Amino acid sequence: MQPTLRCPCNLTYCQTVFRYDTPPSGEMRFDIGAQMYQRSYLRCALCRHWYSDNHLDLSSLYTRAYVDATYGDRFQATFRRILALPPECSDNTARVARVLEFMRAFPVAGRSPTLLDIGSGLGVFPYRMKEAGWDCTVLDPDTRAVQHAETEVGVRAFLGDFLAVNPEQVGVFDLITLNKVLEHVVDPVCMLERAAGFLRPQGHVYIELPDGEVASHHGPQREEFFIEHHHVFSVESLSMLAERAGFLTLSVERLHEPSGKFTLCAFLAPKSVSPTAP
Repeated sequence: MQPTLRCPCNLTYCQTVFRYDTPPSGEMRFDIGAQMYQRSYLRCALCRHWYSDNHLDLSSLYTRAYVDATYGDRFQATFRRILALPPECSDNTARVARVLEFMRAFPVAGRSPTLLDIGSGLGVFPYRMKEAGWDCTVLDPDTRAVQHAETEVGVRAFLGDFLAVNPEQVGVFDLITLNKVLEHVVDPVCMLERAAGFLRPQGHVYIELPDGEVASHHGPQREEFFIEHHHVFSVESLSMLAERAGFLTLSVERLHEPSGKFTLCAFLAPKSVSPTAP
């Protein structure tokens, strides 16, 4: 299936910019069986969004292969190593600070604020948010990530695909976070629009996405263009994603993170709600 942002131009203005016949340096060596490694990235001349173009079957990547290739048997050790990073070296420290600062403008009374982190991975972010007094829940398609979230992170955890669960199973929340998640799905509009049904009144969504505009100036070997990314975003295409999913974009920020990633982050609110942005 071709990656889509449900754009009416239907890739009319896209041109091939990067081609790959071998994995770029630093990309995880996923097991793709006998499939030939050939792929490229198309870039839209209008909105500057990047679409992955390939015929590879990556359907099993997030049930086991991604965790196997990324962490192997070092899941807990990697979690502890990242927790021990000094603040100036930690993407998560800055992420938590951004989220807490924004959400101060939307306090809840009589209870702890609630968070659903989708695609939690190592769980460092919900761990830090729990330390800050939040009631955290995570959802991940990998069994080990869910077990880790329950035993090491100490938060409520659900195994599954966000497109297949419902609020009756998981709950509703003051904040939903999708940190480096939407670029991994073929139709990110579909995933984001479902988030509205999991929000409490006056709830918000926080997203982080790879920044293709900046990353492309540093060449095709950048991790933003690794095989697992169906999409790489621009400021314009992030805003279009939000609008097509039924959200207002309250703020967008361009980051160069301590890890070296070029990232776009944004806070969103459902269009049906009229929040006052801080």
